Formats: sequence, C-alpha cells, structure tokens
Amino acid sequence: MTPSHVPGPESLGDILDRFEELAEQESRVAVADMVDAVGTRSYGPFLIVPALIELSPIGGVPGVPTALAALVALFAVQMLLGRRRLWMPGWVARRGLAAPRLTRLVAAVRPMAERVDRWFHGRLRALTSGVGVRVAALACIALAMLVPPLELFPFASSAPMGAIALIGLALLVRDGALMVLASLLAGGAVWLLVSLVF
Repeated sequence: MTPSHVPGPESLGDILDRFEELAEQESRVAVADMVDAVGTRSYGPFLIVPALIELSPIGGVPGVPTALAALVALFAVQMLLGRRRLWMPGWVARRGLAAPRLTRLVAAVRPMAERVDRWFHGRLRALTSGVGVRVAALACIALAMLVPPLELFPFASSAPMGAIALIGLALLVRDGALMVLASLLAGGAVWLLVSLVF
C-alpha cells in the first residue's frame, strides 16, 4: 500500500510509473493495489479507468457499459460527499491483472499519456477544485444515468463515458479548459439520447 504521506499523482505519467512499480513487485496486481498506489488526493483516476474500459472493445459486451457506469456513479457520489478515501465493492477490489500484462498495458499507454500530460495542465484551475469537484461529481452521476438507455444502441454509451473520462482527466491534471470541453461532450451525450429516443 502507498503510505498516506505520499502525494497523489499529478499526471498520467505518475500513475503509469506507480503501476509499473507494482508490476515489478508482485506477480498479480489487484485493483485495490492500484487504488492504493494512485492514492486518493485526486478523484480523476477513479473516473478515467472505468470510462476507458468502456471505450475499449470490452465496452461492446452487453451489460458491461451499465456495470461500469454504476461503478462511476458509486465513485461520483463519494466525490459529491467529499469522502477522502473512496470505497469500492470487494469483488471489484480483488480483480486484477497479471504483472506482465500490466507492464505491457503501461508500455502501450505511455506514449499517449506523455502527450496528454504535455497538452493539458493547470488552466482555469478554479473549475477543478472546491465547488468545481462537486459540480463535476453531479455531472458524472447524470452521465452515468444516461448509459443504460444508450446501451440499447450500439456504442452510443461511449458518448457519456467519453465525457466522464475527460472530466476525470481534467480533475487529474487540474485543467479547467479540459473541463469545459468535457461539459460540451456531456451536452452532446444528452442531445444524442434525446435524438435516439425521441
């Protein structure tokens, strides 16, 4: 576990470094280990990971988007309440990846993470702290609620989950401009639902 005095991650690169260290120390890395490595100063990673899983080919499996949206909502409610340490179900915490697979995943994601860290950082910080975090939590809850009906249409649920991923990234790198972009995508997800249903 990561000691409480270790600062939280400031970038995607920081998260990948910590995951790589875990893979070097353990033969299998559980979700709980990854959570401890990331720490809880930033809620961003807890929104990014489920959203990215939904945006991967795994998100095409029926029921998976709704399950991941429920996980996002669980984290977002705790964000809204201002919890310093996020709780997750035991069956989620015990899931994990073999160390070699995690290492390959980190290597594959790192080039993109380095570009993201260069492009987005520190603009309009007021939108990613204090009240901004609670507004982001409310937005994530609303977006997660859009996923079940959108799952009826192939890959439509990727719109709200993409917005959630951007909100998580904005919180992680403290970039309010990215939060504005996420808000626009969230509006697009609402429009998509309305247009498909009505």
